[in-house]
Amino acid sequence: MSETDLAAQDSNEPFDLIRADGVSLGRTKPRAAVHRDGDWHRSLHVWVAGRDVDGAPWLLFQRRGLGKDTWPGLLDPTVGGHYRAGEGLAQALREVEEEIGVPAALADLRRLGTRVCVHEDEAGVCDHELQDVFLRRDDRPLTAYRPHPAELAALVRLPLAPLLAFLVGEAITVAGEALSPGAAAPVPTVVAAGDFIPNVDQYVYRVAVAVAAAFRGDRHIAV
Repeated sequence: MSETDLAAQDSNEPFDLIRADGVSLGRTKPRAAVHRDGDWHRSLHVWVAGRDVDGAPWLLFQRRGLGKDTWPGLLDPTVGGHYRAGEGLAQALREVEEEIGVPAALADLRRLGTRVCVHEDEAGVCDHELQDVFLRRDDRPLTAYRPHPAELAALVRLPLAPLLAFLVGEAITVAGEALSPGAAAPVPTVVAAGDFIPNVDQYVYRVAVAVAAAFRGDRHIAV
């Protein structure tokens, strides 16, 4: 394993094992073995959304680091990470500051639900997760974030209306801006279907629809 791989994740990090319905099995297992054997475990997704200076909504993605053991280089929720063994939500929120350089508290988050996610590929990864999904409203500029150089290749901000049009097939690309670790300013970027993690549940579209509903002021939103 390369130095980049080691920096991107700890293969020995312990995870609590659960059943597919979320019930604890009372056992832990190292990350690499969990992803090899397909054990169910919990992870956290925090999506950050806001409005630009003209009032237009946007949604923030991370481009996963190239050393990640799953989906390197592809677009993912703003913050994504696993619960370490023994952690609850309040403790797992460490991931927010670790990955994007901005701390978050429970009061900052709006729960969107729990996603059941299964990823199996020819590389021997068998990842079975219950993903707790949250929305954070934050209008600060992209330059206020500090993407972690091992965890993230970039933060990518996409305008919500063009993103929704892209996700329903009305456009083949969507333009936005990207901030790389250590960069002083964002640069223009264009993303296409191949930049997103493949899924069968239209996860990104459902999140984008929920974010649009949140900006409308809807009381009930979910993914």
